[in-house]
Amino acid sequence: MKLRSMRIAEQPQLMVIPMIDIIFFLLVFFMMSTLYMVEQHTMPVNLPQAAAVQQDTQRNINITVTQDGRVMFDQEEIPLALLKKRVGIETVNQPDKVFVLRADKQVEYGKVITVLDELKLAGARRVAVAADVKER
Repeated sequence: MKLRSMRIAEQPQLMVIPMIDIIFFLLVFFMMSTLYMVEQHTMPVNLPQAAAVQQDTQRNINITVTQDGRVMFDQEEIPLALLKKRVGIETVNQPDKVFVLRADKQVEYGKVITVLDELKLAGARRVAVAADVKER
């Protein structure tokens, strides 16, 4: 009879603190792993630096001028003559679409102005110029 009372007295305890630790570590693991899953849909260029740089989070279209003077519409190389037509097609669907002009710092100034002029002639209302953050 005494053995039964001893079994009942020692009930198993549920430890909550280790479970909270495991859940916290899983949360941190998934948060850190999703940071590396973000894809960059831009061409690698050396951007000039500026002190007043802002990051835009909405989906925009990158117009890239590479160091050798090629013009890229997102990831596709496009002749300068067809840039106006392609931008016009994009602005018909969404007139407030943001176009980000990304030009290598070694590209001559006249080429960047020509691309910017084509964007404006095509009806692009919102054009941003990309730059890296300047270190103080």
